[in-house]
Amino acid sequence: MRRFLGIDLGWQSGPTGVCCLTLGDSGLQLSHLDRFDTTPEVLAWVDRWTAPDTDGVIAVDAPTLIPNQTGMRLPDRLAHKYFGRYDAGCYPANRDRPFAEKLIAFGLALEERGFRHAPKTAPQPPGRFQLEVFPHPATVHLFGLSRILKYKKGTLAQRRPELEKLRQLQLQILPTLEPTLPLAATDLPPIPATGKAMKAVEDQLDSLTCAYVAAYWWHWGAGPVPTGLSGPATAVPQSWVLGDPTTGYIVVPPPANSKWF
Repeated sequence: MRRFLGIDLGWQSGPTGVCCLTLGDSGLQLSHLDRFDTTPEVLAWVDRWTAPDTDGVIAVDAPTLIPNQTGMRLPDRLAHKYFGRYDAGCYPANRDRPFAEKLIAFGLALEERGFRHAPKTAPQPPGRFQLEVFPHPATVHLFGLSRILKYKKGTLAQRRPELEKLRQLQLQILPTLEPTLPLAATDLPPIPATGKAMKAVEDQLDSLTCAYVAAYWWHWGAGPVPTGLSGPATAVPQSWVLGDPTTGYIVVPPPANSKWF
């Protein structure tokens, strides 16, 4: 048995969405979807779902490797380079930011549990790993979007239909990809009509995206961002790695149904 955890980490004091996918004899299944208020609760949840003898991958939507004191990390610049056209550039991270200490500590806590950084890897590696991921570029590629789904900013009336689109794409597209994640409508919470409740569901759906990116990364492996047409559409669709463990990095699945990867 192997587990893939997605963590939409609250960068400062906000809650954290969490998702666990389990790979067993019958394939990939959604095991748990939740939200917690504190980091100790999140780490306790990690411990419950990853016993010491359980291999797995934890994908965190947060920069847990921040080597630079000021400015932007390399992966942040690369995210803007490759995904700025989709409105999917990421928030820059450096050690002077108020969130840096918490996020670095979270990554170290995962390392203490045996989850190491090794983003560029062959398919289906044994062991325990952690990755930094970013849901917006991931959904652009997984779902073939021409721009991000804008469920994070704007009025409630603007955000709610965008979040509903994300939910529907997860239900419709993830079961068609490899590794297959069969989902029923009852597996995912409905989109609420109020802002606070909707934010709770947003965090959980983002954590599902993170967990699926972890499973995809493990299944297909990963390498550097390609520089051009590398082969036919039947070539192995390895994940992209923006950066590396010395600079920080972000793992992104390749474009869906595309020969450019």
